Amino acid sequence: MDRGTEREAAPGRGAGDDVVTEHTAAGRVPLAVILIDRDGLVSHWSRGARRLFGATKEEAIGQPALDLLPVSGALPDEDETGPYGADEQTGPYGAFAAYDGLGPDLESSLDGRLSYPAAGRARLTVPERSEMGIRPAEGWGSDRVDVMWWAYPLVGPGQERLLVLAADAGGLRQDLPEGDGAFERIAPGFAHHTDFPGADELARRLPEILPSMSVDESARIVAQVLELGYPVLEFSQNERVPVTPDWGVARRAERKARRERAALAVAEGLPVPQEVADEGEDLEYVAVRERLEFLNEVSGRIGTSLDLAQTIIEVSKAVVPKFTDVAGTYLREQVVAGEGFPDGVPDTTTMWHRVALEHTDEPGRWDDVVPVGEAMPFPAHTPFFQCMTTGEPVLVPRISEQMGHMIASQFEKRDIRPLITGRSMLVVPLKARNVVLGFMILLRHPERVEFNDMDRVTGAELAARAGLVLDNARMYTYQESVAETLQDSMLPHIPALMAGCDIATRYLPGTLLGRVGGDWFDAVKLPGARTALVVGDVMGHGLNSAAMMGQLRTAVQTMAAMDLPPAQLLRNLDDLAQRLGDSYLATCLYVIYDPIASELHIANAGHIPPVIVRADDGRSELLDLPTGAPIGVGGVPFEAVRVRVAPGDRLVMCTDGLVEVRGEDIGVGLAALSESAAHPAASMDDACDTIIRTLNTRGGRKDDVALLMARLNGIEPDDVAEWRLTLDPVEAGRARAVVREQLHEWGLAKLADNAALLAGELVTNAVRHSHGRRVALRLVRGDTLLCEVDDDDPTLPSLLGAGPDAEFGRGLRLVGVLAREWGASRTTTGKTVWFELTLPRR
Repeated sequence: MDRGTEREAAPGRGAGDDVVTEHTAAGRVPLAVILIDRDGLVSHWSRGARRLFGATKEEAIGQPALDLLPVSGALPDEDETGPYGADEQTGPYGAFAAYDGLGPDLESSLDGRLSYPAAGRARLTVPERSEMGIRPAEGWGSDRVDVMWWAYPLVGPGQERLLVLAADAGGLRQDLPEGDGAFERIAPGFAHHTDFPGADELARRLPEILPSMSVDESARIVAQVLELGYPVLEFSQNERVPVTPDWGVARRAERKARRERAALAVAEGLPVPQEVADEGEDLEYVAVRERLEFLNEVSGRIGTSLDLAQTIIEVSKAVVPKFTDVAGTYLREQVVAGEGFPDGVPDTTTMWHRVALEHTDEPGRWDDVVPVGEAMPFPAHTPFFQCMTTGEPVLVPRISEQMGHMIASQFEKRDIRPLITGRSMLVVPLKARNVVLGFMILLRHPERVEFNDMDRVTGAELAARAGLVLDNARMYTYQESVAETLQDSMLPHIPALMAGCDIATRYLPGTLLGRVGGDWFDAVKLPGARTALVVGDVMGHGLNSAAMMGQLRTAVQTMAAMDLPPAQLLRNLDDLAQRLGDSYLATCLYVIYDPIASELHIANAGHIPPVIVRADDGRSELLDLPTGAPIGVGGVPFEAVRVRVAPGDRLVMCTDGLVEVRGEDIGVGLAALSESAAHPAASMDDACDTIIRTLNTRGGRKDDVALLMARLNGIEPDDVAEWRLTLDPVEAGRARAVVREQLHEWGLAKLADNAALLAGELVTNAVRHSHGRRVALRLVRGDTLLCEVDDDDPTLPSLLGAGPDAEFGRGLRLVGVLAREWGASRTTTGKTVWFELTLPRR
């Protein structure tokens, strides 16, 4: 018979398998499970332990472990010699205790001298057990029991210091095929998680027999078991099989059948079978299993969303009506607001928001008395305050009239007593990382069974799981808010109207979990009523890319204000990226729009080309530009081209996240961009939405998207007036005169006085500091009135303090007070100082 084939088939057997046989070697073994505390006393005694060692749970709990496990001097049978006989202490797969008893290993485990998990085998005799007053287990069939054990030292904050798993080796041998010499020796051993598939099953099932422990404690024990190794049976020198436990909890069908047999026996006057006498213990395990099943069900229903409000609703609906009839959830106001809160426990001034209320009462009964959204503090004398300050559940079996009055006293002009008096109440804290985020008030109808201690444990576990889910949702909401704030601070808020053009923008993050990225757009006001339009894309995603984007965007703004030509600006940006680090790579498209000359001056650094939509016939085209290398490559030239445009043309610039789809040629995306950009739209915003909607339907987008669209309205020659002035102080008076005259001609007489005064101040400064022969004065009528004065001095003006006797310093102060906006920027030949005035309403 092929043993390997049979062992592979064994895991498929059900939980009802009672012992390991050759066919079930990788199946299930009834295990006794014992927990021993730091004082050497038994703190947990499973049903399997009672069956194996004879003592009931009541007899064993709190007793010295060495008294209940009296194994000394027992040796294997004479025929069980070999690698694991009496003279052998260790085997090839782990450390083994000698076969002279379990006692010494328990002692060494308890006082900390055992540095490895012990496994061993001993033979217990009925007389030894009987002397202690312990009843022998049923079905022994002899005066000796062959016991295998695995002992795990435990570390951590809990009381438990040793976990012992034990099994009946004699029962196992009886089920092995007779005459198979390969399985004459059966010894316990250990395996690691990678050796056999049984560890997952053990990790899943082990907490079920530790009902008095919290989730954290049982998880800690399971982790230590898996770290030290999990039980295996050693059948020969070369063959080991994992032990998968069968806890022996009866199925509902089996319990029903036993009860029917008991009823039949009573009806016939026969004694009740012993198996029915064990029903009480079975019911305890059934109750524990049902609670675990409920908690697993709740865990599966909550946390489907990282939205805080949705998570709260899921938690409320998960417990009503199966566990409670009313569930009210309160959260700290800082949690609701997505803010942090101070360390330490809450106090009577802490405000709590009622964020959810689920119940089985008639609709509307609770809505007026305790509406969702209300915020209130809780006095120190209430059970709610006790729960939030201690972080422990508070159980009130029945709310008395006195307690009902005490709770209702905090609700002004509302009598809550009819809703709560006579009900059973359980208040459980919602906490994570030892911080109370909120609490749940659970109420049961008076006719329903009261909450008990097991309900308190269940409620605490429920609240612990819900608290972690809520905290995850809270942290996600907070991080999302931080990411959005960071992205908003990095992306400019571009005015919809610039000199000679209208602008609309869109930004889409690549993923919902990462709201920050390296794509950006910008628009910078330049001298001569020009506008610099920028779109860039830092390679990569996340905060690193966003940080790099912020640096590059700031550098572009600074250099644009210096009125550098596009190619030179990209050259300087490339040098900067190399100085910042080798990992700085980005693409960038830089465009200067001159509305007076109706011209675009464009340079490209590895970016996708822009699209021009012509106003006269509505056709769109990708501009044929020198591609250039990305920013950060270094040592490559950048070229600039000039493109003629007409009033009404639209320029569309975007990052590659909009047009790139994995597995598809980028040319397909660019063609789709051109086609969607040409689609007629009622407004610039509608046109942007059409592009985003059309290209997003193609699917597969994983990258961030930045989109900038500019309608190039141009500025008519009649809306521009220029004068050349000499370096003579009298030119300030002439400047004031020509400005007044021009504004009267344009029908802007209301602006004439202020515009003339400010223009005169700027011309005076330019004449005083210029080194050349001429000063230029320009007026531009657009959405605002723009006045610019050019000279050849590169020194930018600054505001100075002007005392009563000061001769200088008052001119720019007048400009700052009277102008809508003003500024100065360097040019290739000097500087430009400008101001704007708001046009009067027509």
